[in-house]
Amino acid sequence: MRLKDKIAIVTGGGQGIGRAICLALAKEGCDLVIGDINIQTAEKVAEEIRSLQQKSLAIKVDVSDSKQVNQMVKNTLKEFGKIDILVNNAGIAYQGTIEDMEEKDWDKVINVNLKGTFLCSKAVIKSMKRQRLGKIINMASFSGKIGGLTVGANYAASKAGIICFTKSLAMELAPYNVNVNAVSPAFIDTTMSTTFPKIPIGRKGLPEDVANAVVFLASEDASYITAEILDVDGGMSKD
Repeated sequence: MRLKDKIAIVTGGGQGIGRAICLALAKEGCDLVIGDINIQTAEKVAEEIRSLQQKSLAIKVDVSDSKQVNQMVKNTLKEFGKIDILVNNAGIAYQGTIEDMEEKDWDKVINVNLKGTFLCSKAVIKSMKRQRLGKIINMASFSGKIGGLTVGANYAASKAGIICFTKSLAMELAPYNVNVNAVSPAFIDTTMSTTFPKIPIGRKGLPEDVANAVVFLASEDASYITAEILDVDGGMSKD
C-alpha cells in the first residue's frame, strides 16, 4: 500500500469526487479526516473507510470560514498527531450568465472554491514545514483554463485562481519538501455535471478517474513533481 500510515484531510469528502478520493486513499493505507459542510454524508464515508480497516474522522466544516478550518486542522492534529496530505476538494458550482449573476452568487463560489483552498492550505503549512514533508493537492478544472462552458464565470474564475495559487504555493514550500499540485478534471459524471460534450477518449469521466490521479500525486511516486496541473479530462486539453 503506497500510503500506509499516512494521514490525510479531504475537504468536500462526503460525496461525488470527494468520496471517491477518500476511498481510494484509504485503500492505499491512509487514515482520513473527512471535512464536509454536510456532516451526515461525511459520517457515511467515514463508516465506509472504517470498513476498509482504516481510521477516519468526520468533521463538519465550512471551508470559507477560517475559524472552522483552523479548528478542523487542530482536531486532526489532536486525533492523529500529524497531517501528511491535504486534498482541497470542496467546491460549489454556478450555472448562469454573468448578466444574471448577482454579487452574492459571485462571492459564494469564490469564497468556497478559491478562498477555501487558501484557508485550508494556510492552516496546514506550519505543520508540514515542521515535519519537512507534505502533499497538498488542489482541485482545479478544465474551465479554469478556457472559461466556463456549462458552468458560470465565477466557477471558472475560481478554478483559474486555484491554478495560479497552486503554482505560487508550490514555489514557497519546495524548500521544505512539501509538494503542491492540482488535478484538473473536465466532464466528470457527478451531480455537478449534467451536460457532456464530445470527449476525445470516447467516454465521460468517473470520480474514480480523478481519485486515481490524487492518489498518485499523494504518493512517493510523485515526489519529484510539484507546481503541476494534472489534466484528467479524456483529452479535452489536447489543444
